[in-house]
Parts: sequence; structure tokens; C-alpha cells
Amino acid sequence: MSVSSTRPRSRRRSRPRSRWTAVARTPVGACAGLLLLAVVLLAVLAPVLWGDRASVVDTAAIQQGPSSAHPLGTDNLGRDILYRVLVATRLSLLLAVAATLLGVVVGLVLGTVPSVLPRRAGRWVTSVVNIAVAFPGLLLALFFAVIFGVGATGAVLAIGLAMAPAFARLTQTLSASVVGRDFVAAARTVGVGRIRLLVRHIVPHISEPLAVNATIGAGSSLLAFAGLSFLGLGVQAPEYDWGRLLGEGLGRISLTPAPALAPCVAVVVTGLAFNLFGEAAAAALGVRTLSHRTVGPRPVPRPAPDAAAAHRPDSDRQPVLAVEHLRVAFPGPTGWTTPVRGVSFTVHPGEAVGVVGESGSGKSVTAMAVSRLIEPPAQVAAARLEFGGTPLLDTEQHVLRPLLGTSLAMVFQDPMSSFHPGMTIGRQLAEVAEQHQHLSRRGAFARAVDRLRAVRVPAPERRARQYPYEFSGGMRQRAMIGMGLMGDPRLIIADEPTTALDVTVQRQVLRLLTEVRSERGTAVLLISHDITVVAQNCDRVLVMYAGRIVEDLPAADLFTAARHPYTRALLAAVPDLDTDRTRPLAVIPGRPPEPDQVPQGCAFAPRCPYVDEHCRREDPEPVTHTIGHRIACRHPVADDETARVEKSTTKSTTGGTA
Repeated sequence: MSVSSTRPRSRRRSRPRSRWTAVARTPVGACAGLLLLAVVLLAVLAPVLWGDRASVVDTAAIQQGPSSAHPLGTDNLGRDILYRVLVATRLSLLLAVAATLLGVVVGLVLGTVPSVLPRRAGRWVTSVVNIAVAFPGLLLALFFAVIFGVGATGAVLAIGLAMAPAFARLTQTLSASVVGRDFVAAARTVGVGRIRLLVRHIVPHISEPLAVNATIGAGSSLLAFAGLSFLGLGVQAPEYDWGRLLGEGLGRISLTPAPALAPCVAVVVTGLAFNLFGEAAAAALGVRTLSHRTVGPRPVPRPAPDAAAAHRPDSDRQPVLAVEHLRVAFPGPTGWTTPVRGVSFTVHPGEAVGVVGESGSGKSVTAMAVSRLIEPPAQVAAARLEFGGTPLLDTEQHVLRPLLGTSLAMVFQDPMSSFHPGMTIGRQLAEVAEQHQHLSRRGAFARAVDRLRAVRVPAPERRARQYPYEFSGGMRQRAMIGMGLMGDPRLIIADEPTTALDVTVQRQVLRLLTEVRSERGTAVLLISHDITVVAQNCDRVLVMYAGRIVEDLPAADLFTAARHPYTRALLAAVPDLDTDRTRPLAVIPGRPPEPDQVPQGCAFAPRCPYVDEHCRREDPEPVTHTIGHRIACRHPVADDETARVEKSTTKSTTGGTA
């Protein structure tokens, strides 16, 4: 049992509250919080205590200066200005908060609706928001005030809509930073719809930054309201707020400044309290906004079918996953980058296929593409991309969602970011059954507990009610596999599932994948940097380099029949018990090319000991070496050349890549 499992539930529930408590413990946050609390109490109590006195007309004391009876003087009807300023707190605060809430709600809708609407309509909404953000907020408020007319209602609408574009931009930015997280990808993999994805997974994750910015926005809204009322566009008689009182007292400022200064000080102090508390919260919670840039899409041409596919082994069997000439392109500041260039492979029922290669070789991008987790402006094209006989590129999303949600499981590299941090493990697993099996909330939770038990999670009933941070890394990976088993998966894509785990837990996770495969006939696509792990747990090995598969061979023949110089170099770089510790470790000299800087010809040419001019001019196509063994190389290594390759790749670690 992990240490985290002994934490009381009360501590888990108070975690978000404790973060806001930390804000109040800072000097600035404490002062601003106390000041805001005083303003709120004044807004509640002032109309009850002094509402009658503020409306008493005294014709014998018209426009008097400050005195013991009237500390701030009286207005043109003899009403006490101090009482009126105090009573005006409620209306001023309510209108500012109402406008802020309207701005946040409208901004939240405008910021998230592009993710739900069709692509073209979503781009129109984004363009309108970008144009509106370019205008000053007060100018927009005046524009809307003229449209909606004078009065408190028109001012609320004007200021709220003027604030909405800024919150929409903020929502878009925050959503973009969350959409790339693994737990969102996991939710999309299990088939969660876009609206539910926004409401359950994205919006709760960005609520804290929105709340902080709304607090700061309330101060600006208060100032904007005072300005509109001062100009006569806001609150109308007989109602009054601080801005209206400021306008009435400004005409007498040369004789007695108190009637104008009192509402002015109230606006400044309250607005400053909102802003200081928001800034303190932003500093304590680590809230920040990010800039992003959108690039127009460029279609990737659909390649011609791979003619060599007909000569592959097992071509008469229906594969679970069939990929032919897959290409993935991403837009960038200097043009399009293609990290996956013509990848072709198949995965059959019950088969385990391993994908190895250095970082940047395109392994994870390939997995994301076949899972339909890459969205515009990125482009995915293939001559054939089928899962269970269903074409993934030509089928509507509403048809694919139930198929991928029940038949495809993803196990991501980072077990901590694979789950939503604000939802219990059991609730996240149960969501799959609610979406695709139409089970009740209770029934779905019971199935989640059963799946946790199936993946050897101890005390599954208690664990299902715990949050991801209370699980160890190995437990989270087990729970992630359990999420995939909520349906009836035909394929599990495991993207570096053991990277952050110790050796013992790695072995347990890999054994669990093997058991699931043998018991249920599930195919496995295992992505790893460790070529030894792949060789021990897979039937076939795909070696990727610079976005291409350079060698495809049976795992049993990996150490004896590998022919590509890159594969041989990877094998030579793996130390074992017989490695001579007096010699430097074997490394591959140089570094793999960046995805946007792939050289002409063979990408491995700058690091290959057998390179010639022909290799530098033309990229070799995969050819069949033996049955089940394909190589993309003009100079495959023969058996008697193995020692030569290992010797050529054994260099000092300086300037090399292990």
C-alpha cells in the first residue's frame, strides 16, 4: 500500500480550499480580502441601517458643507451625502458583479464554442473575438451603451459584453493549454463527446484562472460603471450609485470637494481591493496566460497505395489496424513539418507489435494519428488507415466515437497526467461505461471497481474513490489499463508505459499487458525507447528513424537477423553483463535530424558507416529481405559484418547519442 493511501478523505476534499486559504495568508491577499469583506458587509447592512436617512429630504440644509451633523455635507435636496455613499455600495457592487458574471459567461461560451462548432464556423467566431479584443474596453462599453440605451440594465449589458472578448481570448488560451494533456486525450479516446469533454474535463480545469481574472475584472467593471453613470448613461434617478453621486458632487468641487471625493475614494478603494486580491491569488496559485498562434491549414496530399502491401505476410488475415503510407504534417512559423513520412504496418488480432527508435523519430505521433487524436490545423493523410475494417479518415466522428471508445485503449507515457486531477479514479473509469454501455451511475461505478480488480489494484472499492495523486505511478498505469478494459478493446496502444517507473513496477505493468493480451486476444502496439523490452514482449519490431520505418522484422530474429545499420547500432548500444567496463560505452555518433530539417536522401546517411553518394541523393524504399522481414536500406549489414558495425559505432560518449 502506498503512503498516500492513508491520507484522510477530509484532506482530499479541502485541497482546493487550502489553495485559496494560502492566498489569504499572504500580506497583500489578507489586506485585500479583509477590505473586500468589509465592502460586502457594508453593501448588505448599509441599506438596512441607513437607507431611510439617506433618502430624507431637508430643505433647510440644501448644499451645506461638512459639519458635525453632516460629515460630508448635503446635496441639492438636503440629503446626507455620507449616508448616500454608504447605501450606494450595494447597487454599485451588485451592478459590477452582474456585469462581470455576464462577461465571464459570454466569454466562456465564445472561447469554447469553436471547439464544438464546425471548423469554418469556429474560425469565424475566433476571428470576431480577435477583432473585438483589438478595441479598448471602455470604447466598446460606450458603443454598447448607445445600442442598449441609458439605465442600469443597458449599462450591465454594455460593460458585460465589452468584457467578454478578453475573457473569450483567455478561455481559448487556457483551453489550448489543457487540450494537449493526456487525460483529455484519454477522454477523447474512450469516446467522450465534445460538449461533455468541455463541461467535465476542460472547463473545471481552467476555472481557477478564470476566477482569478474575474476578480480582477470586477474592479475594472466597477470603474467602468462609475464612468457610465458619471456620463449619465448608467444608473438613473431616483436610483443612485457611486458614479452618479460623483457626477452630482463634481459641480461643487470648487466650493466643497467632499461630495465628489467621497464616492471617488469609494470607487478607487473597492476597485483596488478587487485588483489586489486578484493579483495576490494569481501569484499564490501560479496562474498565468499563454499566447498562441494559429496557422492556416494546408492540405496534405493523399498518397498512392503501397504496392508492397500485397506481399506482406498474413495479408489474407483481417488486421485490427492497417496503416499504409501514413503522413502527418504540422504547421509552423517557417512552413510545414512532417514528423511522420510514409509509415506502413499492420497489427493482427492477438499480436504484439513493438515500435522503437530515438526521441523525435515519430513513434508517439504515429500512435496519436491512428487514434484520431490529431486535430486541425495538423494534417493526417494515408493511402489506408483502417481500424477493424473501418476507414478512420473517411468515417464521420459520430460513427467512430463508439468504435474507438470501446475497441481502442490508450496507455500514455506520463501516468500522472493521464487522469483528470480533479476527479476520482472510479468516476473517470465509470464515464466510459456511461457513455458507451448506457449503464446507470451506480452500475458504471460497479464495473469500474471490477475493472480495477481485474488489473490487480488492491482494495479496488476504496481505491476507486481516491484521486490520481493518491496512486503510485504503477497503480496509475494499472488504472489506465483498467480504463481501456471498461469496453472490449481489440487494440491497446501503450506509449512508453514504463518510462517513469522503476524496474520492478515496469515488469509488473508489462506482465499485465501480456496477460490481457493472452486472456482476451487483444492486440498490443507497444512504443518504447528500450529495444530489449520490445524484443522480450512483442512478436514483431518496427524500427523508426526520422519519421519512417527503416526495418520491420520478427522480434525473435532481432538480435540475430537485424540488417539495417541503425538497428544494429541500437543493439550495440545496449550494455549487458558481458560488456567490457574498461572500454567506453557504444553510442551512435551524431544526432537524429529535427523533423523540419530532414536531409535529402536517406535520413540516417550522416551517421551511417556505409553511406555513399546514392544514399545522400535518394531515400530508399522498404524492400522484402525474407518473409516477414523488410528493410529500407541499400547497404544491409550481412552476418559477417556484425562485428564491423559494432566496432564502428563504439566511440566515446562525447558528441554522441546513447
